Amino acid sequence: MPDFKLFTLEEAERTLPLVRRVVADLTLEYPKWRAAVGRFELLTGGARADWGETQELVAAREEVTRHANRINQYLQELEAIGCVFKGFEAGLVDFYSLREDRPIFLCWRLGEDRVSHWHEIDTGFSGRQPIDGAILSAVSS
Repeated sequence: MPDFKLFTLEEAERTLPLVRRVVADLTLEYPKWRAAVGRFELLTGGARADWGETQELVAAREEVTRHANRINQYLQELEAIGCVFKGFEAGLVDFYSLREDRPIFLCWRLGEDRVSHWHEIDTGFSGRQPIDGAILSAVSS
């Protein structure tokens, strides 16, 4: 047995309301984290270790940590569902499945109404193909 959850198309689609909310939160939080990292880097750029941390620098570091913690929580939620998050900019999510008894990914991205594509494990988004009848439709117990 694989050490990851296998999804039927129906199971993957049933997760979409929750996955959609978590991915939307992730794609909103990520630019905030990047901006906070940028501010922190600007503040540390001219600082010297023997000067110690200013209140502004401490606040900037804490802001980076807050955003990073939120991102981590969202990623853990997706992991608990069993899907694989693949991209902050496009909000890509993959679900392990089977096609003709070989592992593949069912592929969804933020903004899509349903899971309508799949790709080989090693091809990624550029290898997306429309779902057909060879996709796993039932998981045997």
